[in-house]
Amino acid sequence: MSEFAGELARVKGAFAQPTLTLLHQRQAPVVITIFRAAFGRDNKPIPTARLHTLVDQHVAEMRRNGATDVPAGTGKELCQRWMRGQWLVRAIDERGTEVFSLTSHAQQALELVKTLSRDRATLSEHRIATILGAVRRFNSEANPDRSTRVSLLNEEIARLTAERDRLVDGAEMVSATEDYMLEGFSELLSLISALPSDFARVEERFAEIRTGILASFRAEDRPAGQVIDDYLARADALTTATQEGRAFEGAFALLRDDGLVAQLREDLHSLLDHPLSDRILADAERSELRGTVRLVRDGLDRVLAQRRRVTATLKEYIVSHDVARDRELEQTLRQVESELMTWMATTGPRATHDVPLMPARASVDHLREKFHDPADDVPPELITTPDPSEAPQVSLADLMAQGGPQLGALRARLTEASTGLLPAESLGEVFAALEDELRRPVEIFGLLHLAADQDLRPESRMEEYAALRPDGSVRKFVIPRLPLPDPDLPTSEMATSELAGSDSPVSDSPRSDSLGPRPQEPSA
Repeated sequence: MSEFAGELARVKGAFAQPTLTLLHQRQAPVVITIFRAAFGRDNKPIPTARLHTLVDQHVAEMRRNGATDVPAGTGKELCQRWMRGQWLVRAIDERGTEVFSLTSHAQQALELVKTLSRDRATLSEHRIATILGAVRRFNSEANPDRSTRVSLLNEEIARLTAERDRLVDGAEMVSATEDYMLEGFSELLSLISALPSDFARVEERFAEIRTGILASFRAEDRPAGQVIDDYLARADALTTATQEGRAFEGAFALLRDDGLVAQLREDLHSLLDHPLSDRILADAERSELRGTVRLVRDGLDRVLAQRRRVTATLKEYIVSHDVARDRELEQTLRQVESELMTWMATTGPRATHDVPLMPARASVDHLREKFHDPADDVPPELITTPDPSEAPQVSLADLMAQGGPQLGALRARLTEASTGLLPAESLGEVFAALEDELRRPVEIFGLLHLAADQDLRPESRMEEYAALRPDGSVRKFVIPRLPLPDPDLPTSEMATSELAGSDSPVSDSPRSDSLGPRPQEPSA
């Protein structure tokens, strides 16, 4: 592509912007006048119903005055048309009210018309001095050579010192001419009038981010964490990588410095009190200069409010979203909402479309519930026989120590206690007199089994058994006391004979429950 063709493409792209499409249409003077009358210089948001009424009133007044090229339609229809032209934007303010505001494209058009409606400033000493001063200051702040920057600062310090000394010595003060003041005020008003459109561009960028976040949430093609990370990256790039974002950050840093804000107010107040300002500035221009700080604060507040809306959208989604509710009905409703937004963007306000109340039911004969998984066909691992040589060596004594009660030895000791050979008055004393290998915890169950065969009756008081484990540790149990019969009584012989003839296991004894509760550890 040649250089001329590329330049033509860039010019066509500029004319396709909403700013020039507004100024290029035949009804542009009427639309610009309505915008200036309704929104003023501050571009304060106007409630939707109020703007419809204002547009109706302005259009009716223009028709009564015989104006030509007045747009046809009601105020509501015209606002809808201007929204599609990207000159108006509709949003919800912090109080929940639906409002209209001008886009940055419309504000640029208003700024251009306002600049052209002023008296054109010609080549003057003030303009040349402003250019020279701006270039000098820019060079002193950006020159990479240290010595050159120091030289420029020394020259500026010397010039200011000489001017201060001249005034201190009582020299004649050179007053600014009326042309110089006119040129200065014109440049100052031009710079200030560009602020609302700059803030509006940043606000629109945040609105675009919010729309993209909502679209990503509705589509659910990415996890919520990725959507949030993308928002943080775009917000950071907006304030650091774009011209509008850097300007916003600079203005925000300015307003956080109370000293600079106070200095700006004082300088503006001094300029407005100048003797020549009354003849140069109109009342509207004086009001515009006087409200510069408020204009910057309002623009910052709108940008911050739009950023808060983006953050609130993220917070609301994170708090209210429940993964368990992501079912077929919810996905269908989100698809319907997305398609409805696409349809509304290309149709008029009165367009209709017949939509069935419920979607058609899909007829499916059979739906597979499980698909083939190759992992399910893997056979289990073969069972290998361990090598006998790797088995641990266990002695007979170890096996007997881990076995059940030694009923033969216990029966012999209990017989000795019944005949008086082993002095003991209760089963607990018999257990305490046993050898260490017969005082395992399991031997307590053996003694209780043999005592059940002898029909010993437990008492209400408890008795402690100190058992000795094979590892040498002691374990204590608390069991109801079982007194032994007196060996001198006649019934002792019968009890002894019964005890000697009983070899049945614990589970076969018909009186195994007569001894009360099972052994318990003493409570702490």
